[in-house]
Amino acid sequence: MSEGGSGEVREGTALVEWFRRRQPEMLQLLGRLIEMESKSGEEAALVRLAEEVADYLRPLAAGGGEVALLPAPGAGAHLRARFPAMGADRSAEEPPREILVIGHLDTVWPMGTLQRKPFEVTADGRVLGPGVFDMKAGVTILLESLAALRALSLGTKRPMTVLLTCDEEVGSRTSRQLVEEEARRAAVALVLEPPVTGGIVKTGRKGIATFQVRAIGRASHAGLDPRQGINAIVELAHQVVALQALNDDARDVTVSTGLIKGGVALNVVPPEAEAKVDVRFWGAEDGARVVAAIEELRPVLPGAELQITGGINRPAMTRSAANLALFETARRLAGEVGLDLREQAVGGGSDGNFTAALGVPTLDGLGVDGAGAHAEHEHILLADLAPRAALLTRLLQTL
Repeated sequence: MSEGGSGEVREGTALVEWFRRRQPEMLQLLGRLIEMESKSGEEAALVRLAEEVADYLRPLAAGGGEVALLPAPGAGAHLRARFPAMGADRSAEEPPREILVIGHLDTVWPMGTLQRKPFEVTADGRVLGPGVFDMKAGVTILLESLAALRALSLGTKRPMTVLLTCDEEVGSRTSRQLVEEEARRAAVALVLEPPVTGGIVKTGRKGIATFQVRAIGRASHAGLDPRQGINAIVELAHQVVALQALNDDARDVTVSTGLIKGGVALNVVPPEAEAKVDVRFWGAEDGARVVAAIEELRPVLPGAELQITGGINRPAMTRSAANLALFETARRLAGEVGLDLREQAVGGGSDGNFTAALGVPTLDGLGVDGAGAHAEHEHILLADLAPRAALLTRLLQTL
């Protein structure tokens, strides 16, 4: 790695040019990843994609690294690759803590979406395709950055673990423990989720809790003996109003009833009804307070019952001093590659919530600029592909 400010700028500029020359190959790789559709829960498709990426990584890990597929029955396979520090001083008694790079292979798009939303590079410089922004472009720049480190014989100071999971979009049910195990070995965590539109990286994220609130009443004929029934929908309506009252604008705590169903027939007093509830919060105390309030809900109608299940599934990623210090390093390196990097805290969650909650400095949103995650207009900006790959490479070299 070059020493001195001007040398680092030259190195950053040279990396951008390297990736720009490789843009056709990068697009070919990105297109291959997009065309291997990988909706969450499609086990066979996600295993195939993990195997494809593993085949790409194995030559890069030769000479001291390792690549492993970790089966996740019902979900697919997680991919973990370890790389030793390249050119670092190996004489120290204690090896340095690693860089953990996290991404995911699953998308929200149903299988077959590619037929109506094919991989495409438009005349105005957008790259389209299901999952391109969230987050197959992030996986692409990771693979290209690792290849550049090897091809250009660039040194790194720390060993590195790459973890690509197969169920992030559905709550990381099979991968959370794996993410946390790797985080405990890490000095820093870099998360390749897409940035906020405008290329803004993420230094904080809200915590998330989800609940199912089920009201149980008693069925009866709505015309012949309605008073013998207990209307579970009415009971649930009382609970929805109570849930709505838990919103706290001053502390930016949100409680949203997003799905609701109930009843069996129009002429039957409904014996059951249920709601699914999404909770978002910034601080652990707020999360605990709202969770306790939901768990303490009680029936309103005589004879009705409530069953409440759920809880916190992603702790808050606090916009901590450690995260901001990591961002400042990234901002300096971004300047070398021509990017004016900015940061923001956001309401959505990622696997970065898990690493940050363990005290690991975490920088999220290091993917390629674009817009439309989970939306019909999903795309990335072609012009951002090379600079983001260069920034990631400089981070892997420097941290």
